[in-house]
Amino acid sequence: MEQGSLELTVGPVAHGGWCVARHEGRVVFVRHALPGERVIAEIIPSEKAENARFLRADAVRILEASPDRVTPPCPYAGPGMCGGCDWQHATLEAQRRLKAEVVAEQLRRLAKIEREVVVEEVPGAKDGLGWRTRVQFAARADGELGFRKHRSHDVQPVDACLIAHPEVEAVGAELQNWRGAAGVEVIASSGGNRAVVVTPRPRRTVTVPDLEAPASILVNQGKGKVEARRGSGMLHEQVGDREFQVSGSGFWQVHPGAAETLLEAVLTFAAPEPGEWALDLYCGVGLFAAGLAEAVGSSGAVFGVESEATAVRDARANLRDLPWATVERGKVEDALDRFQIERADLVVVDPPRAGLGREVVDRVASLEATRVVYVSCDPATLARDLAWFGDRGYRLADLRAFDAFPMTHHVECVALLVAR
Repeated sequence: MEQGSLELTVGPVAHGGWCVARHEGRVVFVRHALPGERVIAEIIPSEKAENARFLRADAVRILEASPDRVTPPCPYAGPGMCGGCDWQHATLEAQRRLKAEVVAEQLRRLAKIEREVVVEEVPGAKDGLGWRTRVQFAARADGELGFRKHRSHDVQPVDACLIAHPEVEAVGAELQNWRGAAGVEVIASSGGNRAVVVTPRPRRTVTVPDLEAPASILVNQGKGKVEARRGSGMLHEQVGDREFQVSGSGFWQVHPGAAETLLEAVLTFAAPEPGEWALDLYCGVGLFAAGLAEAVGSSGAVFGVESEATAVRDARANLRDLPWATVERGKVEDALDRFQIERADLVVVDPPRAGLGREVVDRVASLEATRVVYVSCDPATLARDLAWFGDRGYRLADLRAFDAFPMTHHVECVALLVAR
């Protein structure tokens, strides 16, 4: 285990909220720094064998600052504190430029694709703050709420979160004691609903404290089972003229403008025509499936696949006025075979951070769709999968990137693949 501090000249940005520096021939990944800066960095101890190849460090003192540097607005942002925000020390313009550089570098390195990338602002996050409509707090043994420190199980207590949506903060969860809880998620929907999902510690009970604002109270029993203790826990999200129900802590975009922005991008790239046969894989509660179904009309069809049972139930409710859109439960890697899906005109995929993987890429390519729209929250797995699609005869025709997670290193991409 290495310890101590280093004086470093910081180089380019790297995926994950790091910048790259070098010390005596070894790569050092540095947090809380910006390209071009001269810093004193404290080595982050690690017991892993990776230390033989590279080091991780935190910039604890800035000797020569970048013109893009600002004072973080949050008092909990910085070395050794909350690990949630990676870029509070940079202007929003610089954050988006750094994210664009990361996406371009991943495409170049993993997919051999040279492309200039621009990260677009998503409406609804003034100054990059107050946007997160779903916030997961960790609870300490004494019942205080906070967030995990970077690459640590330690919890940094907080009394407020600046990137949390005002309706999340209105609940006042951070000001209460949650003894017996392992975690607390606070959700505020665009439909005006609030919910608090409590995960108890093993063999412990939680007494829910009085909250500042009314909210449904749900208890996470594990293995996907959530029990409503107060209220229904059913949330409603509005996108354009359509309302979507989302049960409890089910998946929904956390930025208030992201769902509508991504739907518009997906439909523009997919260009669905009346009468076409479309697939929506990893369809969640049916956001993209609904847009596709409205476009292909009753002379076409949409088939969605989702593995989470509650999301399937929600999706079927959300699509009940579009009977030519159906959703089945299953893992994509076997569902297409189980339901004997042999072809499609177009395919939309929105996988988790791990991406599609080689098996699913091969199966999607076998459908011979003229276009595949890939929604990704991780540029590394996106680039890897694009390389595999390239092997199967698809090329990247267009790509848009969105700043759906300001102050963090995360970025949402929508890629259009077309058959050669």
